[in-house]
Amino acid sequence: MPAASLLLVILIVLVALAFAFTNGMHDAANSIATIVSTQVLSPRQAVAWAAFFNFVAFLVFGTAVAQTIGAGMIDLAVVTPIVVFAGLLGAISWNLLTWLLGLPTSSSHALIGAYAGAAIAKAGLGVIIAHGWVKTIIFIFLAPLLGLVLGVVFIWVVVRIGQKKQPAQINPWFRKLTLISSCLYSLGHGGNDAQKTMGIIASLVFSAGYMKTFHIPFWIVLSSYAAIALGTLSGGWRIVKTMGQKITKLRPIDGFCAETASAVSIFLATYMGVPVSTTHVITGAISGVGATKRLSAVRWGVTLNIVWAWIFTIPGAGLIGGAFYLLLRLIFKIAA
Repeated sequence: MPAASLLLVILIVLVALAFAFTNGMHDAANSIATIVSTQVLSPRQAVAWAAFFNFVAFLVFGTAVAQTIGAGMIDLAVVTPIVVFAGLLGAISWNLLTWLLGLPTSSSHALIGAYAGAAIAKAGLGVIIAHGWVKTIIFIFLAPLLGLVLGVVFIWVVVRIGQKKQPAQINPWFRKLTLISSCLYSLGHGGNDAQKTMGIIASLVFSAGYMKTFHIPFWIVLSSYAAIALGTLSGGWRIVKTMGQKITKLRPIDGFCAETASAVSIFLATYMGVPVSTTHVITGAISGVGATKRLSAVRWGVTLNIVWAWIFTIPGAGLIGGAFYLLLRLIFKIAA
């Protein structure tokens, strides 16, 4: 393969890592909203805490999600470096757009939507591996519902256990426990979301001819986790406000239950190899915890706006990814 192609692959790998960075930045709020809004940690302390556990997640999880993203959703026979490049540019554009608007949309769905849009622009709908999308589509609806139900169950159990205690007695305990739940959530977030970038980079390297059989090398694992952790460290302050206060007002006990419910859901999805939206899960869990106080405690209008953003993410990012593919194809033809 000529040096120019190698340089192109290196460039696209760097763009993929930039996507992982924006993923961490965009989703930082999910990891820290509860511990910041309940004043357990300062924002600076919270992002450092979340970033650390984002990174060390590579010691805990395998590569099942990366395998799904890399080889289970798009036919690798028609994937080229330009398709991957266009998909990444589309996903990054969607992430930055929704970040500027303060909407906690799914970076995961932005990535698979833009990647699919670029592939479809190249070769039509036949590139889609239908059965590979089933679990992902199901979890678009199941993930927030699972988070909501577990959030309700966890807060109900915890309230029953501590019902004879005064808030002044139990709040200090839950402020400490929230650190543990945040740790678990950040592990799950890193473990699921970093793998999406791994899958994309691996499909790039394979399609470029630098890998004889599709697999996930350790250098891809380590670099992807490092990129998402650095993104989390940069923070996502606009979305913190939406997640931490606009949906419902959180107490330490609420933060603990929401994050623990989310962590359980994400661990399950990662084990199953599903590229779940961590944003969907934590939003559902926060809404569920708030709803146990009273339905009016949840600002359902804000939640509904977030849901609409979820619905439009895959097709919206897909259109942008397809447009980037057409643009890049034109540029490279002119360059040739």
